[in-house]
Amino acid sequence: MEKLPNDWITQGLIDFEYKKYIVLAYLKQVRQSFDRVELYPYMADLVFHYRNLLAIKENKALIRESFPKELSLEDFNKLELVYRQLINDDSVMSELESIIEFAIPQFKDSLQEGSVIYEYVESQCEISPVGVTPLYAKEGYLFVTQPPQQETQVYRYQMSIFEGVQEQLRSLNTVFIDTMPKSSVTTYESIKLGLIRRFRDMPNPATYLVVSKMKFPFNQTLMPVVKRLFVKHISEAA
Repeated sequence: MEKLPNDWITQGLIDFEYKKYIVLAYLKQVRQSFDRVELYPYMADLVFHYRNLLAIKENKALIRESFPKELSLEDFNKLELVYRQLINDDSVMSELESIIEFAIPQFKDSLQEGSVIYEYVESQCEISPVGVTPLYAKEGYLFVTQPPQQETQVYRYQMSIFEGVQEQLRSLNTVFIDTMPKSSVTTYESIKLGLIRRFRDMPNPATYLVVSKMKFPFNQTLMPVVKRLFVKHISEAA
């Protein structure tokens, strides 16, 4: 089991012992991933499933605003329809309530474990501008490096802002450009100048460097943490 299905609660046999086995098997995989300091994709899945469980327990239906935007409207509507149908079946709801009461603290514990790792990784990251930062900083370049700092991952980024139900929501889109060697000759400033010459549509780009003091799994941990940290940094600076 690599990923827990969105509808794992209602998928297949609705039986406490069976669902308990599924939950424990899934969370064992999560712990093994966290032991390798690999946060994603499990961290995002944990958040989704934990919110799902709380929504069913508290409202007996899904709360649309509680879920990540990655869940399509079609998938959401399917889940909501199934849950609403189950409300009218007392015997099934009784079994579901037992499953939910067991699963919520299990997911919460795993989320807390992941949060500790996340906060530690975040604490090891430092953000600094490369050169002069223009007033418009919602689009530009993002450099990411970690020990032994012999190369830099270069991305083009664009931050979007859209209105949520209660607040403005921000998303960061990144496109990988290149892996650049780092040396006394190839500085971050020279990398930026090379990008300006290479991509003429951004003659004065905002450019930021994120340096991690420790080495972490890049795609599974460092980059997801960097993206969230960077969105917060840009938002606070705006």
